[in-house]
Amino acid sequence: MGAEGSGIPQTIAALQVIGPDAKVERFLSMKIAFAKVMLGSTAVGLGFSMGREGPSVQVGASIMYAIRRFLPLDHITAPHHLILAGGAAGIAAAFNTPLAGIIFAIEELSRKFEQKTNGVLLTAIVLAGVVSISQQVNYLYFGHFAVSRIDSAIILPVLVCSLVCGVIGGLFSRTLLWATQPWPGSIGRFRSLHPVWFAGGCGLLVALLGLLTHGASYGSGYDATREMLLSPQVASWTFAPAKLFATLISYFSGVPGGIFAPSLAVGAGIGHNLAPLLGQEIPSASIYVLCIAAFLGAVKQAPITAFIIVMEMIDGHEMVLSLMAATLIASLVGKLFSPPLYHTLAQRQLGLTPTDTTVQKMEAEAQKKPAP
Repeated sequence: MGAEGSGIPQTIAALQVIGPDAKVERFLSMKIAFAKVMLGSTAVGLGFSMGREGPSVQVGASIMYAIRRFLPLDHITAPHHLILAGGAAGIAAAFNTPLAGIIFAIEELSRKFEQKTNGVLLTAIVLAGVVSISQQVNYLYFGHFAVSRIDSAIILPVLVCSLVCGVIGGLFSRTLLWATQPWPGSIGRFRSLHPVWFAGGCGLLVALLGLLTHGASYGSGYDATREMLLSPQVASWTFAPAKLFATLISYFSGVPGGIFAPSLAVGAGIGHNLAPLLGQEIPSASIYVLCIAAFLGAVKQAPITAFIIVMEMIDGHEMVLSLMAATLIASLVGKLFSPPLYHTLAQRQLGLTPTDTTVQKMEAEAQKKPAP
């Protein structure tokens, strides 16, 4: 318990927990981190459509939270800041995107900026980056992407990609939220009574999808996305729907794994299908990048993180304005179909509902009061 799913909602829940360490350790501990690494690696190796980036957030936060016990007693860094820094370092190291790690911590994990966190946050990201580079050398996640001149011709592709990805991403996020609720009927009862057998059935469906797509829907989708960016003609139109359904089924199973990397792959697949409809004025690969950023923005509803993380992945500074517009529009469209994914899941982890904000405010006020 605690190692299932993405890991980002658990980290957000830990940041919101008020009380003794035992409550935090429901979500963050070295035991959970070890289970996340082992089970998540096994799930991806078996072909489940999951990524390692979400789990990296929970693992990083767990390690930083555990480290506090070895700090001097007079050390003034709060556990909250250590958790935030660990989660940000996890994203930064997984994608080799340090700027995105900082923005992710502010926009997604805490949703506020605290000046006290600066030193711990930057130190954790720098150290994580140094260790990652020492293992894999300095690299761009998708490689250097040569962007041609961007002019007014990109306006229509930005609008189309944003709207399409916003709708699909919003429905995708809504379905993920639905999956975490009790299911009605005989399937729901079977899932509740026999979770291991249910996960095995999901694995069988993922395997069948992989066979139908000649293996394209397996794993995180990194290789398929990179190939599409380098050679736009290699993919099939079926890649996007197959990858989307494979990710949903993998998520239904409850195995540890994230949806960050699969979301990038689904976005690239949508771009592959839209590119022929948008003419030849904009290169196909640019359409793919727009859809990657837009779909990620719609699913996460964190547009700043989405455009920065994609920009750093491809070294695409020439596309900053178009990526900003695509993620912002797609995020707004996604909100029409689904509440924020990770924060809604975090509330469910805590046993709260969106209407429980009054309780949270009362607890926050109680925390501010000095101890008698």
